[in-house]
This record gives sequence, structure tokens and C-alpha cells, in this order.
Amino acid sequence: MHEAKEAWRKKKDFITEDLTSGQERTKIHFMKKIIFLCTLLLSFTALAEVGLNDLLDKMDRLYKSDSSKAVITMKIETPNWTRTLEMEMWSQGLEKTFVTIMAPNKDKGISTLKRDNEMWNYFPKIGRVIKVPPSMMMGSWMGSDFTNDDLVKENTLRDDFTSTWGHNTKDTYHIILIPKPESVTVWGKVELFVLKINLLPVSQVFYDERGEKVRIMNFKDIKKLGGKLIPVTMELIPLKKSGHKTIVTYVSADFGIKLDDSLFTLSNLKKRR
Repeated sequence: MHEAKEAWRKKKDFITEDLTSGQERTKIHFMKKIIFLCTLLLSFTALAEVGLNDLLDKMDRLYKSDSSKAVITMKIETPNWTRTLEMEMWSQGLEKTFVTIMAPNKDKGISTLKRDNEMWNYFPKIGRVIKVPPSMMMGSWMGSDFTNDDLVKENTLRDDFTSTWGHNTKDTYHIILIPKPESVTVWGKVELFVLKINLLPVSQVFYDERGEKVRIMNFKDIKKLGGKLIPVTMELIPLKKSGHKTIVTYVSADFGIKLDDSLFTLSNLKKRR
């Protein structure tokens, strides 16, 4: 009887030890999984940050590249009148932009030059060049719903905004952009939506400093121009001005072309066209 009890005790101790060892192995395995998942999450976070900057840089350069020349129409719609401008636009990187109006005749020759953070307008009827101060960069360009900054892109999404991922979906990236303190802008926040399949923008939503949604820019009609796939139509809708809309359409575009530096000079701006 004593021998039977001793045998049972030893068997019980063995089972208990085996169970304890199994639990320890499970704990160790679980901890390894946690460490692996944390490492993987950190890696994905780092990759997402790099990918986010690259994506914003692509958005900033979408219509410009290293250099570009384009023919553009701008249709301005209001409840009382509608007019259409035809323009030529040249750019060199993000630093230099030159725009001149070709039609209608009453506006022909009005030109805009942007170099780095400086911008000038030329009005042929009065023969004057007027420098646009930084405080006016968010003002309307030629009575449209686009601002001076929209036209020449003084502010860039990558450098002038703090960016984070929003609620990405299966098909679309959602990016939240908050202007940096030193940025000259009236926007309190900008939301950008980009298609994952081709990394082209779908829309931008602009908020004022009070957090109210004030305008939406929709990107439409994806086509290949100058060997580059772009949305050729941009539709800007101000939400606080009922019945107003401005539609910009790229008629033609060439990218990566050689441009003479003299194009982006004040003397060229003053030439009658």
C-alpha cells in the first residue's frame, strides 16, 4: 500500500512538472509572438512614413515634373455669368512657374511669374508689373475660385504641412495635412484622397481654421498626356458660395522638356504677347 502511494505521488509530481513546463513553453512562445508583432508594426510604421512622403512629393509634382509646358482652359462659373480663359503654362521644378493668358482678347497677355517664394503679375493694358505679397497668395486668381497659391504652388504638401495617414480604405489612401506654423496659408486642415491602383488623386477637401469644410477639389478624366498619366480635369467647388465652380482642363502637356532660363525672368514677363 505504501509503495502504491509513493508511486502515485511520483507520477503526480511528474505530471505537474510536465504541465508547468508546457505552460512556460506556451508563455515563451506567446511572448515571442508579441515581440515579433511589435517589431513588424514598427517596421510597417517606418515604411508608411517613407511611403507617405514619397506620395506627397508625387502629388506636388504631378502636373509639373522636373519641367513642363501645358495648354490649359479655365472655366469660371457663377450664378450670374460664365467665362473661359485659355492659358499656356511653363514650370521648372517646384521653384519656377510662368503663366500667360492667350484668350479671350480682353485678358490676352496677362501673365504671372513665380520664382521660389516670389510672385509677380503683369497687366499689359496698364503696362505694369505688380508684385504679389505673401499675404495675397491665398487671394483669388483672375476672379476664379483658385488662389494664387493654387496656380503656382508656393506651398507644397510635403514641405509645408505635417501629414499623417487617415482612414485608408481598400481602394483609397486618406491623408490628413495640418499646415506648419511657418506656412502662409488660410487652411486649418487639408484632406487628400488618392487611388491606390495608380497613385492619382481623387479629391482634396479644405477646412478653415475653425475646422469648417470650405471647398472641395475633384480630380477627373484620367488620360495620358506627354507620356504621363494624369487627371486632366480639376473641378474646384467653394462650399460657401452657392452656384460657383471653377473647372481647369489640361488640353495638352509635355513633361521633362528643355526650357530656357530666360523664360522665368521679369523682362520676359513684361513682353507684350
